[in-house]
Amino acid sequence: MILDAYDSNQSRPDRSNQSHVPDRLLAHQDAGFSRREFIGMTAASLLMATALSGASAEDRKNGIPYRGLGRTGEKVSLIGLGGYHLARQNDPEESIRIIRTGIDEGINFLDNCWDYNGGESEIRMGKALRDGYRGKAFLMTKIDGRTKTAATAQLDESLRRLQTDRIDLLQFHEVIRDSDPDRVFAQGGGMEAVLEAQKAGKVRFIGFTGHKSPDIHLKMLATASKHGFKFDAVQMPLNVMDAHFNSFEKKVLPVLIEEGIGVLGMKPMGDHIILESKTVTPTECLSYSMNLPTSVVITGCDSMPILQQALHAARTFQPMDSSQVAALLAKTSKAAEAGQFELYKTTHQFDGTYANPQWLG
Repeated sequence: MILDAYDSNQSRPDRSNQSHVPDRLLAHQDAGFSRREFIGMTAASLLMATALSGASAEDRKNGIPYRGLGRTGEKVSLIGLGGYHLARQNDPEESIRIIRTGIDEGINFLDNCWDYNGGESEIRMGKALRDGYRGKAFLMTKIDGRTKTAATAQLDESLRRLQTDRIDLLQFHEVIRDSDPDRVFAQGGGMEAVLEAQKAGKVRFIGFTGHKSPDIHLKMLATASKHGFKFDAVQMPLNVMDAHFNSFEKKVLPVLIEEGIGVLGMKPMGDHIILESKTVTPTECLSYSMNLPTSVVITGCDSMPILQQALHAARTFQPMDSSQVAALLAKTSKAAEAGQFELYKTTHQFDGTYANPQWLG
């Protein structure tokens, strides 16, 4: 079983003049997307035609497809290695072996967070990135600090643990409260620290993550715009259940595509909970997320067999047509109705900063 990194009714549209629209997007129309959302997805398909139709040799590394990270100019692996699960095992050397094998096999996107496993995830990743591996990786980590003081301290600690002088992508973690956007952008807020770090060369790109509500994601984007700032990347759950319930795919994804913001998909299996619905397989979960205009799909790998399964899913990925997408959505629609398999949306079970509010500063 593969584990992942944690994570108005519309009438059916007329297809009479849409013979040029890819089948995978027509399937999204049938799934209930508004016209604006559909236009955003259509634009995404044009931008990512190469990736979704099978990347050319220069867009692959050891068979792993690479996609553009929004407007950054960076290319990242279709599968990203989730940081949380890397420290769930007893043997640190096995964690290092998983990370290095992933990089050797073609993965360059590494996910982590200041608070994962009390910092152990970053410590193990830092050790794995010795001996020349740092130069092969696009390194992302996250901080919880909403104040300048807390954000500065957490970033500096992450840099020490990861044994690096720069983070390729630093993200504000768990933007899950309605108050989070205003706190991050307030005078003396966390964004001040991150922008100073970026100016100092400690941070290249800036993003945010969250798993609770697409409306809070939209507020974070609107608050950034109000302050004259645009994020480089945004991380959110994108999976076969999300498409039906309080959907990031429907509400947030089109906005990110329109604005050229990198899309980081997480929770393709909802930390294995989606698999408990007995409606889809791990490969189907990964394929659905990869079929979206994601820059990278982050999945947790706590063993070598799980890593190899993820690598195989990426290497063998083929774009799904409308019937395949519709079939997956049909299989999951009933189970997804109340969010019972997306506990990160409906409970506090996955909210580290709810259990530890002091992390916010």
